[in-house]
Amino acid sequence: MARRLLSPGSFVRKILVGTIRGYLGFALRTTRWTISVEPEARRVLTCEDGRTGVVAFWHEVLPLTPALWWWAEPQNPAMRLHVLISRNQDGRLIADIVGKWRIWSIAGSSDTRGKDKGGAAALRRMRARLRHGGIVAITPDGPRGPRRQAQQGATAVAALARRPIVPVGATCLSIRLKSWDKMIVPLPFGRGYLVCGAPLLLPREKEADPEHSADRLLAEAITRVTTEAEQFSGAHPGWRQEKLWLAPLSLQPSRVWSAVATALAPLLPFLLRWRQTRGKESPGRVREKMGFASRQRPPGPLVWFHAASVGEVVSILPLVEICLAKNAALTALVTTGTVTAASLLQQRLTHPRLVHQFVPLDVPRWGRRFLAHWQPQAVVFTESELWPNLIGLCHQQAVPVALVNGRMSGRSFRGWLKLRPVARRMLERFAWIAPRSEEDSERFRRLGARSLLAAGDIKTAAPALPVDPAALQAVTQQLAGRPVFLAASTHEGEEERIWQAAQSLRASFPSLLTILVPRHPERGAAVSAICGGAPRRALGQFPARTDAVWVCDTLGELGLFYRLAEVVFLGNSLPDVRNGGGGHNPFEPARLDCALATGPLTQNFHEAFAVLGKSVASVSTASDLAGWVATLLKHPDQREARAAEARAVATANTALPEELAEKVLGLLSS
Repeated sequence: MARRLLSPGSFVRKILVGTIRGYLGFALRTTRWTISVEPEARRVLTCEDGRTGVVAFWHEVLPLTPALWWWAEPQNPAMRLHVLISRNQDGRLIADIVGKWRIWSIAGSSDTRGKDKGGAAALRRMRARLRHGGIVAITPDGPRGPRRQAQQGATAVAALARRPIVPVGATCLSIRLKSWDKMIVPLPFGRGYLVCGAPLLLPREKEADPEHSADRLLAEAITRVTTEAEQFSGAHPGWRQEKLWLAPLSLQPSRVWSAVATALAPLLPFLLRWRQTRGKESPGRVREKMGFASRQRPPGPLVWFHAASVGEVVSILPLVEICLAKNAALTALVTTGTVTAASLLQQRLTHPRLVHQFVPLDVPRWGRRFLAHWQPQAVVFTESELWPNLIGLCHQQAVPVALVNGRMSGRSFRGWLKLRPVARRMLERFAWIAPRSEEDSERFRRLGARSLLAAGDIKTAAPALPVDPAALQAVTQQLAGRPVFLAASTHEGEEERIWQAAQSLRASFPSLLTILVPRHPERGAAVSAICGGAPRRALGQFPARTDAVWVCDTLGELGLFYRLAEVVFLGNSLPDVRNGGGGHNPFEPARLDCALATGPLTQNFHEAFAVLGKSVASVSTASDLAGWVATLLKHPDQREARAAEARAVATANTALPEELAEKVLGLLSS
């Protein structure tokens, strides 16, 4: 009867777990702690520079040890703590109590009858955690004793993983139970002491002399620091001591952000429906943005990649492809925020182990629903996609999160500076951040990011944009050798200037065709009207010899148009642009031998344009643009020199996707 009442998921068990956790948390929070840590032990306990180790303490102080984790985790929120527990009912109860504090359990010691229940498997799991940036906590005399006599578990796993053991002693205002271990039950509003001794590097095998065996040495070390905690004097020259109140790390980067998102959640479905009427949401898939999945989760490991829009999708596709090729069991879940990005993904990468969904809005309930269904083993965000609630939820569930091609524009940096505590708590939760440039790296560092990789723009390492060979051959034949000027990824407010430049150029180059590709294909009709009713590719129309402009309002064909053009202007950069500008990725046309020009508004790709230097011309007016095109058409040698210079820069970093793929796959083991 009692076993049924305390079975996993039962109401009585939930009440019991909640009551014990509530009391234990209250007692530990209201205790004034003095922590004394040997310098090298501090490095291990906070996983500094990748150090990891085993933490060992006597079973009697088990209720006090969450305080040590509360001290260590804020210093490195990316690390993970796993504690070895028994597979019996008491062990599972302990796991439920401390799980809310992100103390994860590994079950594998003996059961109540003394039989081995997965000890070998637990040993392998602990070794894996230690080798991939985690801390493992063990009570060497648990779960059945004898009291203060170390068994083989702690020394075995430390030797197997070749990691040190940090002995820990603790005490506080408390009562002791009349159990085999005389367990300490903390009382509130007292004083507590934690002592962490020097890490022990123990031999792999016991020595012949039992007086110097690894287990005996460990027992002596734990007993010594336990006695020091009980008789605390603080007499350790060189050790750092701290007096402080402790509490679990807040898992959400911003409670205000979470509360506002929750309050707005009832209104957001109406916003999504309104966006659907304007063609900005996919009919039938709107509920995906509320966390409802439209696909079943495939079995096996799954990495969630998020790329908000077209530019991020293009940059991350090579990384996704390499990860899928390196791990034959892996599924890649790729989320996007826009319909155009989803369409481009489906065109560019049709892989049986790739699943696309729309990313849920940053509402806690919707994010929990999304994560509960997909259960990713790792998450990779792209560029400037920083969503506090989603990142906090991943951290709460111990799912490692990384950021590739991390971008922090000057405008975003100034905004996050005003919310620096939120930014710091959010960025601390990333296992690592791969910044796009040194400038981005410095901005992330100033906001509180910890694990920053060497800077490198993944867009400089992407392969050339794909093309349909049949389409390329057909269009090339139809153009019949006409010179081509391409205005790529233009935005509202720019097409008027491009139309003026095209008309001006026709006087000197009567056969010149200007191909105009709006960034958002749904604007094709409006752009055609601006250009005097120019033919549109989306309607199957093709330009006659008398047509100066061809509006190519299709998606995913830039690889075709870059191969047709001799000179290319990149949009979203002229002073007249309506959305504030920022430029577009110049490496895509540079890889395909295009001579490049851009407007002055290139802040979103400042580093890329800086690297390309003078190989990219800057124009501000229709007259400037027409003059630049005319010069390069008259002087092919100049055009070829500019194109070659840009191509050399855009193809210089081909190893980066491979390196990042190894880092991403490494997250699966952490």
